This record gives sequence, C-alpha cells and structure tokens, in this order.
Amino acid sequence: MSPHDDRLARLRRRMSETGTDLVALGPSSHMVWLSGVDPHGDERPVMLLVSQAWAGFLMPRVNADAARQHTGLPFHDWSDDEGPGAALAALLARLDVERPGLSVAVDETMRADFAFLLLDALDAPRRSFARETVGALRAVKDAAEIDALRASARLNDAAMEAAVAALAPGMSERDVRAVIADHYAAHGARPEFCIVGFGANGAFPHHHTGETRLEEGMAVLIDTGCRLAGYPSDMTRSFWYGTPPAEYAEMSSVVERAVVAALEAARPGVPARMVDRAARAVIEDAGFGPNFVHRTGHGVGLDVHEAPNISAADEAPLEEGHVFSIEPGIYLPGRFGVRLEEVVALRADGPEILSALPRQIEAASPRKERA
Repeated sequence: MSPHDDRLARLRRRMSETGTDLVALGPSSHMVWLSGVDPHGDERPVMLLVSQAWAGFLMPRVNADAARQHTGLPFHDWSDDEGPGAALAALLARLDVERPGLSVAVDETMRADFAFLLLDALDAPRRSFARETVGALRAVKDAAEIDALRASARLNDAAMEAAVAALAPGMSERDVRAVIADHYAAHGARPEFCIVGFGANGAFPHHHTGETRLEEGMAVLIDTGCRLAGYPSDMTRSFWYGTPPAEYAEMSSVVERAVVAALEAARPGVPARMVDRAARAVIEDAGFGPNFVHRTGHGVGLDVHEAPNISAADEAPLEEGHVFSIEPGIYLPGRFGVRLEEVVALRADGPEILSALPRQIEAASPRKERA
C-alpha cells in the first residue's frame, strides 16, 4: 500500500469516528498530504472529494493531464466553455452523498467561491472544517516526515551559522537575509521566510527585515526557515553583537529557562496549554510576563504553521508524533527582544529537538576580536 493509499484509509476511519460523510479539499497542503497532487491554483474550481464510497477530483481540463501524473484517483474534469457544474454534479452522484443534511468537512484554506459552489450543490449540509479530519491526521507525523523535517532543520542550522559568521559592522538586515538565502540555494532548498532584526527591531516578534545596519553593541534576532524536499524548518536565535550588557544576559537566561521548562513539560497526553503554561510561568516569575506577547509554539509539517497549537487556550492533548515549535520570547519595545526557538518531534519519552545548533550563540564583533 502506498503512503497516500494508507492516508486515505486512515481518513475514512477518522470520518467514521467523527460522523463525517464528505471531506472536501481545495488546492492546499491537505490535498498534497492526502493525494500527492499539488495542482496549479487559480480561479478555476479544483477539489478532492472523499466519501466512504468514493474519492475523486473535480479538475479543470487544462490541468488534468499534469495532475494525473501524481495520483491514480479518478478525475471529473471540465473545460472553460462548459464550466464546473455538470462535472461536480457527476462527481457528487458517484460519491453517493446526495441526501439532505449530510456532514461535510470543508478545507479551511479553500477559496470561498469553491466552497460555496460545493455547498450550494448539496441539500442543507451540516458544515465543519477539515482540521478535525485531515488536519488531525496530519498532526501526527510518520517516520519519513520526521526525517524530512530533521533534514530541513539541519540545513537551517548551517544557514544560521553562515549568517552569524558573516556578520560585520555596516551590514543591513537584508544583507544577512541574503547570506541565508544563498546558503539555502547552494544546498537545494529555498527560503520559506526570514526575519532579521537588529537592535530595537528585535522587539517586533514579526519584524519585516529591512535596511537597519549592524553596529557594535547591538542585539540581533534571526528567525528563519527553509523548505527542503517539501518540508520546512523554523528556528530563532537571539544574541548580542559584542559583549552583552547585564540586562540582556539576564533576559536571555530567562528565555533559555523557559525553553527548558517547556521541553520538560512536553509529554504525550499532556494538554498543549500546559507546555505554554510551563514556559510562561518562568517568564512571569522573572517579572517579564507582559513582555511575552504570543503563544509558546505551533505545529510544523507541510505547513510552517499547523496543528497542534501550543497556546494557553488549547486543551487538546499532545500525541506521540506531533511536531511543534517551542519559542518563548521577551520583547522590550524600543530596545530589543529575545526569542529562542526549537522545533521538536514528540516521542514516547519526551521531545526530540530536530536542530543540532546550540541556543546560546556568541557573535564576535571586531572590537571583541581585538581584545
């Protein structure tokens, strides 16, 4: 059985458990995970519909031949002059879901016009989102996925090391981002995102990398990730360019202790909120509670942000095979920020950190090197 056949069988079991009659996926990571098909996306409706009786694609004819190379599932294709209506009706008839009040789980990332086209073709459906079916299955990674995520993380380690080694006075944030992007490209990956924040810019958790230039005695925050063989990485390191002042060193120590506390709390069966609570308690006890302004982490898989959600509001228990970030931070507006981030794969006995790069980095400035 191929990985995609296995995933389809698992989805149908999940549909039975959740009372879901139909799953509808648009062009998205859900579709890629379930079928291997990553179709061209535009205004032409594309869907993968799955019931207990059948699974098949609604596909524009212009894209059908290319998509067929990646799946053995059947297609109901349509041309621009015909429109998708007749093909969708034929697909729904084959799926055996033409009854009032069926339960349909719609891909939460699907275009609204695609979703409305489907829902209008059904008889008073009960609606939910695919995160409870496909999303829940995707959250538990298999060994091959974890291997791919680890490989992406290790390449990201090397890119971070290259960036730190290249730092020099007068470099802009964008210059550092270019060093990282070049390292990715040289090793067969592409940038997924890159935040470089010098000085006060590090106090913006999602700073837009710009033209601020590095000076002696500046805080540096780099949050970056690449995509290698389809899977992303995500890591943040914070450090001082030169000799850090006592206040920065204290904040860095607090954030490091918060990471360790979250790692110790992360075990199968533990509610996700308890991992957030463990990290947040360390920061609150140190007097920086108001300066930790985001959740502790998020799932990582085909998407950089997916389930599980490591936040104070999430009661869902963690499971073996979950992959997620742990990234507490402290942000002092107008001054600097410190965030340290690891992506972990949850094992039966606790989390495996996918990165091999130490969290504590020393970046030598020219003055420090002369000392």
